[in-house]
Amino acid sequence: MKSIPKKTKKSAAASGAGAAQRSVLRDVSRHLMNTYKRSDMVFTHGRGCYVFDQSGKKYLDFLGGIAVNALGYSYPDLVRTIAARQKSGGTGKTRVLALENSFHGRTFGALSITHTLKYREPFEPLVPGVEFVRFNDVADLEAKFNGNVCAIVIEPVQGEGGIFPVSDTFWKRARELATQHGAALIADEIQCGLGRTGRAFAYQRLTGLPDIVVVAKPLAGGLPLGAFLAREEFAAAFSPGLHGSTFGGGPLVCATGLTFLDTVERKHLLANVRARGAELRAGLKKLAAKFDFIREVRGEGLMLGVGLDVEGAPYVTEALQQGLLINCTHEHTLRLLPPFILTAQQVKEGLSKLDSVFAKTERPAKTQAVPPTTAPALALAAAR
Repeated sequence: MKSIPKKTKKSAAASGAGAAQRSVLRDVSRHLMNTYKRSDMVFTHGRGCYVFDQSGKKYLDFLGGIAVNALGYSYPDLVRTIAARQKSGGTGKTRVLALENSFHGRTFGALSITHTLKYREPFEPLVPGVEFVRFNDVADLEAKFNGNVCAIVIEPVQGEGGIFPVSDTFWKRARELATQHGAALIADEIQCGLGRTGRAFAYQRLTGLPDIVVVAKPLAGGLPLGAFLAREEFAAAFSPGLHGSTFGGGPLVCATGLTFLDTVERKHLLANVRARGAELRAGLKKLAAKFDFIREVRGEGLMLGVGLDVEGAPYVTEALQQGLLINCTHEHTLRLLPPFILTAQQVKEGLSKLDSVFAKTERPAKTQAVPPTTAPALALAAAR
């Protein structure tokens, strides 16, 4: 019997891979709810800052599972860990303040303080007593903050909202008002925390400490784990049996979380985040000077947003074709969230790909983009 020629073997392998992909996509269509827009691409594995699809094509990941894969893919220490193994009565305060453009999640309480209507409206009525403050608008904050407010929830850097950092002036005033009215200042650090900005917490660039901090995304390298950190006076509000979680405190995910925290400290990854973030930001600034549809570069560390005058989706599509993973949030902001282990060479590779993406993509029609961070506050201050 004659052996099959190499070309024929390759064709057979490709055919088999294609059939397997079609089977997976059929199963997805049949069994999974349509909660996300899905690509017809199937990623099979990842290594470091790269991920591979079913055809073997390599992609540089500048999205990191939307800030989850902070140590990249198949990080050895995480892999080894995963393989091994109150006070009673209330105060009567019921109002919660959150910010316009905020995104806090899709569970019932988190959705109630998420500003974007398209997320909230299908599930209303939600938790009552929530009011939204205009972003970085101190006058609006002061007008809405009174003795009935029990908490104000702030993302130190808005993630889904377009990589907008809260101003120090706004944060400081929120801290003062929370103290004055006996309310909690809550920092949502789920996307911006645990090293993403080059600091342990993003609020550390601001004046004043929060009362409560919530963290999650990178904590267990992709396994489901979140944490709730609080000052003693707020932590004491819980007593045994008052609150619980079926999967909270699981030994596997907690061990993985400890490995992540140990790795960040032992490998000095915060310093790497700051260094690579500075290089990436400088390169993006050069691209902004080259392409006039780039309005601004925002963010800190490895949490960066490229604000555009045009729709961002076509650039995301072209980037995928060129082997670069990014996404677009709020229609006009390209969001970059690379792993903390990013190298200087990979920064150069990513910037080169972005340059090519911007050059090769047919420019979309110009539309009304999200205003810069300070514009709403300045305009409102002038009006008053």
